[in-house]
Amino acid sequence: MVSLFSAEGLSSLVFVFIVITTVIGAVIATHSERLIRAVTGLAICFIGVAGLYYYLNSPFVALMEMLIYVGAVCVTIVFAVMLADPNPEREAGKGSVFTGPLSFALGFILFWGLSALALKTAWQGPATRVNDGSLEEVGKSLLTHYSMAFELISVVLLLAIIGALVLARQGRTPTGGE
Repeated sequence: MVSLFSAEGLSSLVFVFIVITTVIGAVIATHSERLIRAVTGLAICFIGVAGLYYYLNSPFVALMEMLIYVGAVCVTIVFAVMLADPNPEREAGKGSVFTGPLSFALGFILFWGLSALALKTAWQGPATRVNDGSLEEVGKSLLTHYSMAFELISVVLLLAIIGALVLARQGRTPTGGE
């Protein structure tokens, strides 16, 4: 029996706290009616995910999670909300009666397909050389083996920022004597 006052017990308690923070942030992000509250929930969820990365002995990935997702993506969404028209002419509808069951069925089919694929795939064993997670090893991997993926991710993030600004700018109505 592991005591709460031992190292393993305290580590388990910290892990449970991080997981609860992540789940609560995700619930806030998905169930908020106001966009600012949803972005706040998203930021809380990302902070929890960064905590999970740190708990998994990957402090560099945890720091990048905080910088990129919490620091850049959430702030960009907040800027897009600030640029959006505060008085839209039309309100978004609730959708039809079929939206909920259809999305649930689609999610179930996607889950079933990915599960079937995962069970039929012959997975490779662990590599003989394990990356120690240091900044030097991550930098070498990003600039040698994963350089194309690293560049593609930066292009996707740039396109997401430009798309958010374009969508926010389209919703604005001209004001003043222009």
